[in-house]
Amino acid sequence: MRYWVSVIVIIIVAWCSGPWISRHVPSEYNPFSPVTINDPPNFITRYKLRKLDNNPQQCLAVLERARQEGAINFTRAGNTGGKCPLTDAVRVRGFGDVSLSSSYLASCRLALSSAMFVAQVAKPLAIQKLGSPLVRIHHLGSYACRNVYNQPDARLSEHATAQALDVAGFSLADGHHMTVLKQWPQSGAEGEYVRTLFSESCPYFGNSIGPEYNAAHANHFHLGMRWFGFCR
Repeated sequence: MRYWVSVIVIIIVAWCSGPWISRHVPSEYNPFSPVTINDPPNFITRYKLRKLDNNPQQCLAVLERARQEGAINFTRAGNTGGKCPLTDAVRVRGFGDVSLSSSYLASCRLALSSAMFVAQVAKPLAIQKLGSPLVRIHHLGSYACRNVYNQPDARLSEHATAQALDVAGFSLADGHHMTVLKQWPQSGAEGEYVRTLFSESCPYFGNSIGPEYNAAHANHFHLGMRWFGFCR
């Protein structure tokens, strides 16, 4: 609660001094400037990302700029019907020079947050911790029209709105392949890379759920857009 009170106060002050801020404040701290793929995941960036939920065309414009900068490869998926309809979804096909085990459907904000996470954390951390570029991300899927844990009396899963991605492994240019299941409990550089990736994912997503949460997540990271700051 204290966090959101602080955010509201800062936004009100920023709104009253908008012209001065636009001239003198860096974009990552300016609530009026468009979010970019290189903005750090501070509270202003998270505020701007959440605003995009109510402005899908602006979100897609930010995503298009990220594509032009080589941070993400995607195509428009349009709207779908059925029991779990999607609006303004995209099909993510890769993150620049980082490929995927398969393309996946994503809400615009999930695609954008994922691209920011890969560009700012996953790629540089691979060089730093393991000395080889990250070249492929392996996942277990995103969109699935189902309830949480497939329970009939549970709430609708984030996957039913393409607001979550389950990440299972990573491949490097030198041929090394890591999985969440195998490397999470291990010591050494590969285990540290996987665990650090998870902890560093938290500011980029509304919730990050990993192996220590429950047995259902022993082999993957669930990276979703619901809530704020849930990281277990």
